[in-house]
Amino acid sequence: MGFAAVARVTDDRWIACSVLDEIDFGLKPGGELKVETTICHEIRGHLDTVAIDNVAEDAVYCGHPTPALYGFQSYISTPILLADGSFFGTLCAIDPKPARVNNHQTIGTLKLFAELIARHIDAARELASSEAKLNDERASAELRELFIAVLGHDLRNPLASIQAGTKRIARFSDNEQVRMTVGLMQKSVDRMANLIENVMDFARGRLGDGIHLRRSGEEPLEPVLTQVIEELRVSWPERRIDTNFRFTRTIDCDRDRLGQLFSNLLGNALTHGAQDGTVRVHAATEGDEFILSVANPGRPIPEARREQLFKPFSHDSGSGKQGLGLGLYIASEIAIAHGGELSVTSTPEETRFIFRMPIVNHQS
Repeated sequence: MGFAAVARVTDDRWIACSVLDEIDFGLKPGGELKVETTICHEIRGHLDTVAIDNVAEDAVYCGHPTPALYGFQSYISTPILLADGSFFGTLCAIDPKPARVNNHQTIGTLKLFAELIARHIDAARELASSEAKLNDERASAELRELFIAVLGHDLRNPLASIQAGTKRIARFSDNEQVRMTVGLMQKSVDRMANLIENVMDFARGRLGDGIHLRRSGEEPLEPVLTQVIEELRVSWPERRIDTNFRFTRTIDCDRDRLGQLFSNLLGNALTHGAQDGTVRVHAATEGDEFILSVANPGRPIPEARREQLFKPFSHDSGSGKQGLGLGLYIASEIAIAHGGELSVTSTPEETRFIFRMPIVNHQS
């Protein structure tokens, strides 16, 4: 056959998608025919293959206007049906001379090619749809993260005003009830400040700035860990926290950031561990490593849940605990920024978070 085409056929258009032209028919990819002048338009209605060996001798098509209009004697066309059953168009061929096309072998071959074309079209559409969804999700994620960054930044100033106001009220009031109420307000403000700081750390990390470190190996880390424990004991006076510190050398680190990491781990243990159990903290320099672990008794964390722990906005919706689910994510990012890692093990006996990092900052 001298001319073959993959055609997109709709109610009102016939468009050539791909063309093989060896008879100078003159139609290029993207070219159109008037759909009502084509046999493909009829195929769109009945979805059957049409094969004509010789128009002049064909009982059905010898008087049909299309062969005379386009000057062909042999013709074959089969529908291209997509996976969802919809009609895309046709794979068709013509020639000005008669040809043997109306036979099972030729028709079967053409149908196989039409099926292959349909699969390629389906795959291309699925890929395009997936890429569009991915781009939409990326755009939504970037917008959400930018919104979080802006919101966290803008909340700092009014929160600082509230914090200053509560301190002033507490300083000048002699009413014990007022001072107690202000104390509760200050705790809430501190909690909000921590939440905002977590949000800002998250936004910086997601928007490309990462966790910034101010490393120094000149001051000891143990006082920072002790301060975190004392601060949390105020909020959890009934809980027992056992410590085991063994420091033989100073550590090149950002002390404030490691205090933040430790605070997240210890607060997590106090919040989610067994309320009558002891939280055990171990921190030591061992060889060229600094190791910090926080362990608590309580229900083990399911494996599927453990796989999500260090991802942002990951929290146990069934626990009833409030939070954004950013604490462990930020702790993990702080660990990575120090060239270390944060891991977790969980058994029926205990859940243990372990942070390891090299003592020397090899990057410097």
